[in-house]
Amino acid sequence: MGTSPDYARQWFTARGWKPFAFQKQVWTAVKQGQSGLLHASTGAGKTYAVWFAALNRFAPTAPLAETTRKRKPVAEPLTVLWITPMRALAADTARALQTPLLDLQIPWSVGLRTGDTSSSERAKQSRRLPTTLITTPESLTLMLARGDAQSALASLRMVVVDEWHELLGNKRGVQLQLALARLRRWQPQLIVWGISATLGNQAHAEQVLIPQGGGISVQGQSSKSLRVDTLIPPAIERFPWAGHIGLTMLPQVVAELECSPSTLVFTNTRAQAEIWYQALLEARPDWAGLIALHHSSLSRETRDWVERALKDGQLKAVVCTSSLDLGVDFLPVERVLQIGSAKGVARLMQRAGRSGHAPGRASRVTLVPTHSLELIEAAAARDAVAQRRIEPRVSPDKPLDVLVQHLVSIALGGGFLPDELYEEVRGAWAYRDLSPADWAWALAFVRHGGLSLTAYPDYRRVEPDEQGVWRVPDARLARRHRMSIGTIVSDASIQLKFWSKGGGGKQLGSVEEGFIARLRPGDGFLFGGRLLELVRVENMTAYVKRSTVKKAAVPRWNGGRMPLSSELANAVVARFSAAAQGELLGPEMQALRPLLALQQRWSGLPTETSLLAESLKSREGWHLFLYPFAGRQVHLGLASLLARRISQRQAVTFSIAVNDYGLELLSATAVDWFEQLNPDLLKPDHLLEDVLASLNAGELALRRFREIARIAGLVFAGYPGAAKSTRQVQASSGLFFEVFKQYDAGNLLLAQAGAEVLREELDIRRLEQTLERINRLRLDLHGIKRPTPLAFPLLVERMRESMSSEKLADRIRRLIGDLEKSAESRKAQ
Repeated sequence: MGTSPDYARQWFTARGWKPFAFQKQVWTAVKQGQSGLLHASTGAGKTYAVWFAALNRFAPTAPLAETTRKRKPVAEPLTVLWITPMRALAADTARALQTPLLDLQIPWSVGLRTGDTSSSERAKQSRRLPTTLITTPESLTLMLARGDAQSALASLRMVVVDEWHELLGNKRGVQLQLALARLRRWQPQLIVWGISATLGNQAHAEQVLIPQGGGISVQGQSSKSLRVDTLIPPAIERFPWAGHIGLTMLPQVVAELECSPSTLVFTNTRAQAEIWYQALLEARPDWAGLIALHHSSLSRETRDWVERALKDGQLKAVVCTSSLDLGVDFLPVERVLQIGSAKGVARLMQRAGRSGHAPGRASRVTLVPTHSLELIEAAAARDAVAQRRIEPRVSPDKPLDVLVQHLVSIALGGGFLPDELYEEVRGAWAYRDLSPADWAWALAFVRHGGLSLTAYPDYRRVEPDEQGVWRVPDARLARRHRMSIGTIVSDASIQLKFWSKGGGGKQLGSVEEGFIARLRPGDGFLFGGRLLELVRVENMTAYVKRSTVKKAAVPRWNGGRMPLSSELANAVVARFSAAAQGELLGPEMQALRPLLALQQRWSGLPTETSLLAESLKSREGWHLFLYPFAGRQVHLGLASLLARRISQRQAVTFSIAVNDYGLELLSATAVDWFEQLNPDLLKPDHLLEDVLASLNAGELALRRFREIARIAGLVFAGYPGAAKSTRQVQASSGLFFEVFKQYDAGNLLLAQAGAEVLREELDIRRLEQTLERINRLRLDLHGIKRPTPLAFPLLVERMRESMSSEKLADRIRRLIGDLEKSAESRKAQ
C-alpha cells in the first residue's frame, strides 16, 4: 500500500480547521488496526473522526489515473460498512461522507441500502457494491442471506456502527452482534468502531461491540455547552393531571418560535405532534409553509421534503417526535423545545444536540411543561444533565427468537455446519453463554419446529444436505423468510391514501389498524396536519379525502408512554428533598411554591431518606397513595405485589392506578393502612413468585409471545398487498402459544416470553432494587382528609379507565373546584 496518505490533514487544513485531540486519537488507532468506541457529544465531529480514519488507512494514495477516453475511474471495491439505526439518518450520512471524497478526488463511491432503496438500485448493487455502503442492521442481515454473501463482502475491511447507543439495548443490536460475528469469521482482521453520544455505561457498550477484546475507548470533547431552561406557565395548577397536552402554553411557545430562525419542537408521541402542529397553524396561519410536521408514520416523501427544507434553512419550525432524535445534521437549527418531560437524561441530551450541531456551537433545549409537576422534572433534568447522570443501556441476553431467525438467514447465505456456527454465534456477546442444549434446541426448531410442529412442512425450514451443510431447501420458505427479516415488531399498519376514482391516489403515510377499525366512513380525523375524512377501507388501505368537520379524532399509536428513568427519578426526589428543607432553587421551584406548600400542609414531601405514603377514606372506599418514584412499569408490579400480599392477610379486592411518581390502591372494604404497611409487606423475599401470582402473567406472556413468534418466523405477516390483519396475526400467535403450552411445555420460546415479561414489562430487576431501597427508608405515612397535589394525578389515572374524555374532563373540573375551595379555607389542614 505504500505510505499512508493523510487525507484528514489535507482536508482540515484547506478549511482552516484544527482537528480535536480525540479525532487524531481515532485516526492513529485505526492506522494501527485497532477497533474501538468513540463517545463524544452531539455535533462534536465524531463522523469525520471515524471517516477520515478509514480514508487514511484504506483509500489509495492518489486518485486513479483517468483513461484515455476520459471515463470516470472505477471506484474501489466495498471497503467500509456504515451501520445506521435509522433510514433517515442514512441519507444524511451519505451526504456527509461524500463531501471529502469529491474535494480530495478519492475514487471511492458511497451507496445506500435500506428499506427505502429502490429495486433498480438494489439490482445495481448486486452487480457491484459501492466502496462504502450505508445500511441498517436489517439490510445487512438480508445481505448475509444471499448465497454469494461471502464473496460479495470479501473486500470488506472496516465496519462503523453509528449511534451505537440506540442499538445496544434492544434486539436490533443483538441482530447486529450476530452479523458482526459472521463478518469477523470471514475477515479476522476486521476493524469495528462504534460511535455514540449518550452512554451511561461505556465499558459495557465497548465489550458488547468488540467482545473479543483489544478495543480502545476514546472520549471526545466534553466542553460543548448545553443549556437547559424552562418555560414557566403563567399560572400554576395546585392539582395537576397528565393528559391535557399542555396547550395552555401555546402562546409562550409561539413567542419562543418567533425569536428563533429555526427550531425543532419535540413531542413524546405522534398524536401529541399532530395536535401541536395543528394548534400552531391555527395560532399563526401566516406560518403555513414555514412550519412542518415530522414523524415516522408520515410517508417517506413527506419526511424527505421536511428534512431537506430544514437543512436548507427554509423552515422556521418542525414539530417532530423521536424520528428526528438521531444524528441528522441540521446546521440551521438554533434551539430545541421539548413538549412535556423527556423522561430520560440521555433522550433529553440527544434532542438538545439537534441544535448547535457543529463543533464549538452551543446547544439549547427549552422544556415546556404540560402540567405543574413537570416543572420539578425540568429542574431535576437540568441537574442530571449538568452532572452527566446518563442512563446505562444493557444488551439483551440470549434472545432465542433472534437466534432462530439468524440460523435461517445463514442457511440461506451459503449454508452452515452446526459446530462451526455454534462457535461463531458464541462470539456475539449476547450468546457468550449459549449452552449446547440451547443450541441443539434451536437447530431442532428450525429443522422441524420442535416437538409439536414436526408434522407441518412450513416449519421444516432448514435441513442438512448430503455433505452435512444446513440449507433452506424450499424456495417459497426462503422468499417468506427474506421478507420477514428483522426484529422491529409493531401492530399491522393501514396505509393512508387520498381517494381517487381511478385509484392510485397520493400516499400520506400509515396509522395502526386498530385506530381505523374504530372509524366509520364519514368520520373525521387529524393526520399530517390535515383534517381528513374516511371514505373506505380496502386491502389494508384506508382511502380518505379532505374534510371540513370541526371535531376530529387523533390517531393513537402504540409506544407512547415512556417510564421515568431511575437517573431522572433520583434527581426529582433530590429536588423534593431540598424543598422539604425550604430550598427552592431556580425559577421552576419558585413557581411550584404554592403546590409544594399545600402538599406539605396537607401531608408531607418525599425526601431521600423517607418513603411518603398517604391514607384516605372517601365515598369510594379506603385509599393508599404510595410514592416510590420508580417509574410506571415498576409501580404496576409493586401495586400488584402489595395487593396480593394484603389479600393473603384479609379478604379484600383492590383497584390499582399508577404513574411515574407513585401508585394508588383502592378497596371498597376497610383496610388499616397504618397496620398493613410494615416491613414484611415491602420485603423483596419471594419476589418473583409473588409477582407472577399477582398479575395475569399468562396474558402478559401471550402478548410478549406474539412478538417472539413473528421474529422467530412462526407467524408470517403476509405478502405485499396481501398483509394479514392484526387480528389474524394475533390469533395465529395465540394458537402457537396454547399448542406449545399443552404439547411442548419445554419450548424455550415460552420461557423467553416469561423472562421478557419480567425484564421489560415489569422491570423485575428495578422492582427488586426499589424494594431494597424503600426498606432502608423511614416510612412517612399520613392520614389525609382529601387528595393532595401528588395524589390527584393518580385519581385521574384510575378514573380515565372507566370514563369517556368528556365525562372525565367534567369530573376533574368539579374535583379541582372542591379541592381549591378546601385549599383556600384557613381551616383546611
